[in-house]
Amino acid sequence: MGAIGDFMETHYLHFNAREVLDAAKAYEAHVTAGGKMLVAMAGAMSTGEFGIVLARMIRAGHVHAISCTGANLEEDVFNLLAHDDYEIVRSWRELSAADEEALYERGMNRVTDTCIPETVMRHLESRLVGCWSRAGKAGVRKTPAEFLFEVLDDETLIEHYQIDPANSWMLAAKEAGIPVWAPGWEDSTTGNIFAANVINRTLSDHQCVKSGTEQFHALIEWYLENHGDGTHPSVGFFQIGGGIAGDFAICAVPCISQDLKREVPYWGYFCQITDARPSYGGYSGAPANEKITWGKLTSATPRFDINSDAAIVAPLIFSYVLGD
Repeated sequence: MGAIGDFMETHYLHFNAREVLDAAKAYEAHVTAGGKMLVAMAGAMSTGEFGIVLARMIRAGHVHAISCTGANLEEDVFNLLAHDDYEIVRSWRELSAADEEALYERGMNRVTDTCIPETVMRHLESRLVGCWSRAGKAGVRKTPAEFLFEVLDDETLIEHYQIDPANSWMLAAKEAGIPVWAPGWEDSTTGNIFAANVINRTLSDHQCVKSGTEQFHALIEWYLENHGDGTHPSVGFFQIGGGIAGDFAICAVPCISQDLKREVPYWGYFCQITDARPSYGGYSGAPANEKITWGKLTSATPRFDINSDAAIVAPLIFSYVLGD
């Protein structure tokens, strides 16, 4: 065990900290026993440079599929291509409306304390439009992630890298060949750009990008191929935040059992890190036990509810699993 693991074993003994350590131990036990793990990622973790540790987890074989928001999908590539052009606003809580307007006028799009330059979005747009156009003319259909993988396959992109490519989780996912799904992709910069290019007739129609239900179909097929059939733990579910990235993916099991009427193992591990509370009826704060009533987990599923900042907690759990 490394220094981070030793620290957690020494100090994370009670309360929310104990839950973090238990979740890390159970994650490690799950993958050691041969179980697959799906990571569901909401928020803006890619802009928070979560790729530094997530890429390592993918390359180490500890992450086997990803469901993420369209923002996380594209923002890993934004960071890859424009990291040095980002601006940090340390006093972001003190910004006035006029300050925000000034950032907008300079083409700096703020995510909490981090501003992403508009220029990288237009750079990626120019490459994606070419991919979409070629696919549309050839009758080829891909997921949003697969189109970004196509962009990343272009060797002319390498000269634009502004971070170590080892820290891009999208590059790691492409190299490892793991599936990446982006439900609700239209709620993202590149999703907006795609719609605009259809409207202005640069693209003939919407058909080259696979829909959310098509992605869900692929997820179900992946689950059926990877749940282990009782020979090892079923697929685990590690959820960062809430929202569509999590709910889309976790619904695979009840869809198989309740709608397809097939026998299938439930998710074999569950952990969610969120700062949301369950008392307001929102999915993001729904505790693990509630998922039992929806046929997603069972009473025997190892499950962990961590109420904290995922940008702090998730790297600790992953570092524990990596033996740092």
